[in-house]
Parts: sequence; C-alpha cells; structure tokens
Amino acid sequence: MARILVLYNPPADAAAFNKYYHETHIPLAKRIPGLRSYEISATPPRLMAGNPVYLVAALNFDSVADIDAAFASPEGQATAADLANFAQAGVTLLVFDTEAV
Repeated sequence: MARILVLYNPPADAAAFNKYYHETHIPLAKRIPGLRSYEISATPPRLMAGNPVYLVAALNFDSVADIDAAFASPEGQATAADLANFAQAGVTLLVFDTEAV
C-alpha cells in the first residue's frame, strides 16, 4: 500500500475552506484513477510538535508507481491544480509506501 498524506495549514477563512473542500475538491480527487480510499481528519489534529495543521487527508493507492501514474492523469493534474483555489495558507504533501509492523 502507498499513501499520500496531505497536511493543510490553518486557513484564514475556515468556513470557506470547508465548503470548497467538501463540495469541490473531494469530489474532484475521488475521480483520480487508482485511488483506493480517501480519508480526512474528523477534527483539527492536536499539535504535539511542529506547525499547526488544520486538516489531514490520506489518499491510499496500491503503490507509489500508481500514485505517479494517477497524478500524471488529467484527473490527477486537475486535483493538484485545484489546491491553489482553496489552500492559500499552504499545504504539505507526503508520498510514501506503507509497511505493516
């Protein structure tokens, strides 16, 4: 399994962020080819160290190669480009393979 972990910085207007994210960005992202599941934090994450995060999203794929192919697709490119429409406060994207331990 491979994962994209998306860490959204706190937005200036949380209500506008939430509306756009739920009504536009999630439906767009769910069309990415190869996406196995899409999860978001139910509440803002508690800060244990580092910079505050407003929302965490986890997108799961079978492999990092599938992630690369997915974001080379028109749907993946549209989803990545859409970040500029609502994530003005910044976002961190992490891509990694997972391993059960």
